[in-house]
Amino acid sequence: MRWSLPPNDLLREPAYRRLWTSILISSFGGQVSMLALPLTAAVLLHATPTQMGLLTAVGIVPFLLFSLPSGVWLDRVRKLPVYVVGETVVAFALVTVPLAWWMDWLNMAWLYVVGFIVGLVHTVSGSAAQIVLTQVVTRDRLVEAHAKNALAVSGAEVAGPGFAGLLIKLVGAPLALLVDAVLLLISALILRGIRIHERLNARAGTHFWQELKVGLRFVVTHRLLVTLALLMAVWQMCHHAAMVVQILVATRTLGLSEQQVGLCYMGMGLGTIVASMLGHRISHRFGPGPCLVLGFAVVGSGWLLLAAAPAGPWGVAAFALMLMLFSTGAVFIFINFLALRQAVTPQPLLGRMTSAMRWLTLLAAGPGALVGGWLGENVGLRATLWFAGGTSVLLVAVAWSLPSIRRLAELPRPDEDDEQLGAEADVRPRT
Repeated sequence: MRWSLPPNDLLREPAYRRLWTSILISSFGGQVSMLALPLTAAVLLHATPTQMGLLTAVGIVPFLLFSLPSGVWLDRVRKLPVYVVGETVVAFALVTVPLAWWMDWLNMAWLYVVGFIVGLVHTVSGSAAQIVLTQVVTRDRLVEAHAKNALAVSGAEVAGPGFAGLLIKLVGAPLALLVDAVLLLISALILRGIRIHERLNARAGTHFWQELKVGLRFVVTHRLLVTLALLMAVWQMCHHAAMVVQILVATRTLGLSEQQVGLCYMGMGLGTIVASMLGHRISHRFGPGPCLVLGFAVVGSGWLLLAAAPAGPWGVAAFALMLMLFSTGAVFIFINFLALRQAVTPQPLLGRMTSAMRWLTLLAAGPGALVGGWLGENVGLRATLWFAGGTSVLLVAVAWSLPSIRRLAELPRPDEDDEQLGAEADVRPRT
């Protein structure tokens, strides 16, 4: 029997299919960078936990500095070209790492610069990418679209880490980054095939800082958005603290090789596949609020599991299981978090809302990375995991105690109707 998509499947829409394919390709390349950059620092440059924390933190600094003004700018320009340029710039930034290695210039300072550039691009083009999705699909299908995007990522996470680990073993971590650069350029070319009819919102007589205040005021006076921002800020702190030490735990505590680390990371893909297939159904059955809290609980349990796991085969199994639990919980978190904040925002404010929310949620990420590095170096690598997991347990308790989250059974609507709502779905393939 020939397999076919259901008649109303989003992948039947040419514009969304192009976007989904681009996400799949760039995510596959991202698996290479996710391993190659920290392995370059940890193995090739012998970075300390504090240096690993700084490497994570420098990628967050651009969000704190430029996220809010970039939102005003994004509401004045077309988002798809920004997305395309961002993919291209990241590709060229990654190319400089093997170039510096080949010329014997590579050091931690170079990686800090590359991390800052990548973070700066993601600050702007990452927000643009989230808005592009709302221009490709209608708002009532946002959770479904985010779940399908997560499924594309899961496909990359299943095959990508094993391939990345083998590639790093064969050619070295720096040269492996060339593969990600090539895939990012292919992704940019695919994105150029989407045509979006977008109505720009800039008006004569408006001022940059006034528009910024309007966007920020919208976020900080919206009870649901403020609640989501606070919850996600705590989660990002835990996530970035744990991320600092997990490669060090794998290579130094568990003694895994680069290829073995890559094989363990395949657990992330399995977790994402499961969550992508079930996340939309769970959210529909129990509501986006409870599904979000479930995600916090699943991720936190993974960090606690690895913190308590002994060295040896059981520790390796715990590492792989932690990665699977992280990706499962992260999908539950983000498909609901992103859909909720987009659903309540009028179209003319999407750029400013997205940037403001990213800024607010990442305020604690940099300190989290630094705390994670300090704990890892001065107390022990497992101490960072206990910190991340224990704080996540408290986060679950707090989130579930909030009626605005616990009773959130469906996607809300914007407080005020806007004449442009629905116009974001006016997308046609390029001929």
